[in-house]
Amino acid sequence: MPAKIVGLGRAVPEPVLTNHDLEQRIDTSDEWIRTRTGLSERHVAPDGVDNSDLVAEASRLAIEDAGLTPEAIDVMIVATATPDTVFPSTACWAQPKIGLREIPVMDISAACSGFLYGYALAASLIDSGRAKRVLVCGAEVLTRVLNWNDRSTCVLFGDGAGAAVIGTGGADEGLLAHTWGADGRLAELLYQPAGGTRQPASHQTVEARLHSVHMQGNDVFKHAVRTMSHASLAVLEQAGISPEQIDLFVPHQANIRIMKAAADRARIPMERCYLVIQRYGNVSAASIPMALADARAEGRLEPGMTVLSAGFGAGFTWAAAVYRL
Repeated sequence: MPAKIVGLGRAVPEPVLTNHDLEQRIDTSDEWIRTRTGLSERHVAPDGVDNSDLVAEASRLAIEDAGLTPEAIDVMIVATATPDTVFPSTACWAQPKIGLREIPVMDISAACSGFLYGYALAASLIDSGRAKRVLVCGAEVLTRVLNWNDRSTCVLFGDGAGAAVIGTGGADEGLLAHTWGADGRLAELLYQPAGGTRQPASHQTVEARLHSVHMQGNDVFKHAVRTMSHASLAVLEQAGISPEQIDLFVPHQANIRIMKAAADRARIPMERCYLVIQRYGNVSAASIPMALADARAEGRLEPGMTVLSAGFGAGFTWAAAVYRL
């Protein structure tokens, strides 16, 4: 029972923060940001809009796109690094907003690899017969965990959610191959130091800005290029598919230079890559499903196409998948 994406949805908060807006707040420039990252703007969740609200909106659209109702969903998986609360899960907060039955819902934390982790878990549930339709959502409100005085990180990230309904497909459809992994020895290269039980919130942690993203950018860049490239090549070999057979490469949208390097090493020309980083920034676990929803809406993603996706994130985690719609 191939695990096929049968519905897609995307949600972003309305306020947009452009590079020119950031020029007024920190020592940076539109040219500097665009040249190094590919970003032009990003969406920022206003006060009163929670991550679970974005999850609910994207999920409702994905369910509708699949021609289903919320009652048809058997399991929901939310991939996020910025949950509404430490507990309960963002999935639990979103469940009644979507109108889901009393089904299993859960969060997973794999940062930017989260959606592809969720797709693998959904495929396992479907293959085992434990579920027929799994809702997988990647969602982030990263702008609330940024140090807006740190120009090396605050220009990179945005808020949004993307969702996919995973159901069963026919022969030669759905998830054809998948690889994933993690190396926790590199965790401190990209993390949020405080807010958990390791460093609970205190006056000291707040004053030291330990509740924001801390990243060693050069090291992250090197590992991201290498790991996304290796994962992409590995999953292509596993699927028995050549780069020429990939109709669209939809990578995690972290940085234009990372994506170009990964595509080059996977021998996929940029005209077969789909990029949305310019309008959303890095939305971590949400980036791949958001890009898929936009690609389909723009006519770049059609039934029968073979797609390659690869992601890399804090942890360090990584994943890649070849799938056919």
